[in-house]
Amino acid sequence: MLRGLDIRDMLIIDRLELEFQPGLNALTGETGAGKSILLDSLGFVLGWRGRAELVRSGAEQGEVTAWFDLPVDHPARAVLDEAGIGAEDELILRRVNAKDGRKTAWVNDRRVSGEVLRRLSDVLVELHGQHDDRGLLNPRGHRQLLDEFAGLTEDVEALRGLWRSLAAERLKLEALNANIAAAREEEDFLRHAVAELETLEPQPGEEATLDAQRRLMQAAEKIREDITRAAEALGLQGAEGMLSDASRWLGSVADKAEGQLDDPMAAIERAMVELDAAQSGVVASLDALAFNPSDLEDTEERLFAIRALARKHNVLADDLGEFAAELRSKLAVVDGGSAELSAQERRVEAARIAYVQAAEAVRQKRTAAAKKLDQAMTMELAPLKMERAVFATKLDTSDEGPEGIDDVHFAVATNPGAPAGPLNKIASGGELSRFLLALKVCLTKSSKSGLTMIFDEIDRGVGGATADAVGRRLAELAETGQILVVTHSPQVAALAGHHWLVEKTQSTSETLSSVIPLDASDRIDEIARMLSGDKVTEAAKEAAKALME
Repeated sequence: MLRGLDIRDMLIIDRLELEFQPGLNALTGETGAGKSILLDSLGFVLGWRGRAELVRSGAEQGEVTAWFDLPVDHPARAVLDEAGIGAEDELILRRVNAKDGRKTAWVNDRRVSGEVLRRLSDVLVELHGQHDDRGLLNPRGHRQLLDEFAGLTEDVEALRGLWRSLAAERLKLEALNANIAAAREEEDFLRHAVAELETLEPQPGEEATLDAQRRLMQAAEKIREDITRAAEALGLQGAEGMLSDASRWLGSVADKAEGQLDDPMAAIERAMVELDAAQSGVVASLDALAFNPSDLEDTEERLFAIRALARKHNVLADDLGEFAAELRSKLAVVDGGSAELSAQERRVEAARIAYVQAAEAVRQKRTAAAKKLDQAMTMELAPLKMERAVFATKLDTSDEGPEGIDDVHFAVATNPGAPAGPLNKIASGGELSRFLLALKVCLTKSSKSGLTMIFDEIDRGVGGATADAVGRRLAELAETGQILVVTHSPQVAALAGHHWLVEKTQSTSETLSSVIPLDASDRIDEIARMLSGDKVTEAAKEAAKALME
């Protein structure tokens, strides 16, 4: 609910603060007094598109602040949460318009974009008037209005889920078809490449191993010569023979040396053990270097084949095995594509059947709800002196989509037998206002949106008993919410629970607009003025009292 509005330096308002109440709030005043400026200012702070020049002449900037009560279950909390703004029991919107046209907005002291304001406005305030293309006159929103009237919110949400599932399965089918087509285009290459790779069967790390073996074999002759010399130096003709002789000579005299040779002999024994290990390693190296001349050719042939294949496919030699697996998976798409394609087509068809069944069920509920809405409208139009008018909720088949297969729009015929057409093209100004009011009454009975509703001169062109019926419908709507009505009808103003007078004052230098809350006595005078014109008579006052009673 809108609790208050603070306007500074906007058009012909220098400073104005209003506190609104639950129920029916009426704003009255002479034409040109500034009632539309209040709506322009409220629309500005809510991010609506409106007048380009709003800053009061001579001021540096204009500013509007609006504050709302925010119950725990209010849909605005979800918008705030998505925008990363903490929700409290009071929501404060503030927007500034600089003289150069720059606009800046805050929500609960957090800087926000105009888009966030507009999303909040969708769940905070609803404007209805003869030129309102955002609300009931917009055919694009008629399906949603019918769904709310029918209580189909959960059904439509489930339908959206089935539509998303169907779309996802269709995307998978498209991707699979594309993959199969691409794989078939390169089938010959894939089969040749896979056969080539499987024949060679390269292993990770094999290139480095083969390269090391090749280099070793290329240098083997020179290495063997030096290793053989080392083997001879370590053998019986060399170190081994000399250590054996030394051990034998020392052993023959050790018992006469009084233990002096024990340590040297032990060291020689250890040296002979290490020498044996060295000899074994040298012999093993010689054995490893023994190869047939064809071994080098075989090693080089495989090494060059691996490197050539890696260059051919532009991959590292160690990645050839992984590359072969990738090619085999592509080939598997070709070989098993038909079966997988059939399986995916079955999944698409199953998803489509589930969607169509749900869409048909929603269509049946919409059809039934459309009849109920038409009946409810017939009941509402009669008191508004439009008992001969016909309201029809039209359902046409549309392309499949997230909300089903129905195109919904409201049509009217103002006289029996006349062709039905769109609300804003068939109805005249006064008729249109009454159609909109009746429709809002019917839709609001099933709505729990918590919106503040604004009716801008929706009673224009009607008077007498019809204006009284309009006022009573507005009062009925206001029983469970908040209605702001800008009106020239005394019958409507008399039914309001709260009444403000919009006045314009002029001086030699400027024109200013002000808004005055009226008490019971002032209300009688204002409603009498609305009845009689500039000259308020006692008869007019008595008539005003009668209306208020």
